[in-house]
Amino acid sequence: MVGIIDTEKQYHEALHLVERLLDAHPDSKEGKELRLLLLVIEKYEDEHFSIDSPNPIEAIKIRMEDLGLKNKDLVKSIGDKGTVSKVLNYKTSLSLKMIRNLSKQLSIPADVLIKESTPAV
Repeated sequence: MVGIIDTEKQYHEALHLVERLLDAHPDSKEGKELRLLLLVIEKYEDEHFSIDSPNPIEAIKIRMEDLGLKNKDLVKSIGDKGTVSKVLNYKTSLSLKMIRNLSKQLSIPADVLIKESTPAV
């Protein structure tokens, strides 16, 4: 039986139940129970294990590293080399145009890039 998860013990029990139900046919009683169980688990995880979106500039730097890009590769999305440097060093904020361009070029969701950028301490 699926119910609200209030404790970590219940959470782990729910995860074990998911493992048992994974092969259930979607239209079966077990399949419906699995779908409901996954929703309850997701709610618990959102409340207890939430992960904030990364700092926009850090997200850009991580994505650049993933793609093997250098600062010069962002010129078409941000502007000249000086502006790229200023953005990556928190001296200039991202404009809406930059956000659109970077989102497309780096496949970073715009909502991540819109957040306020402050250097990590």
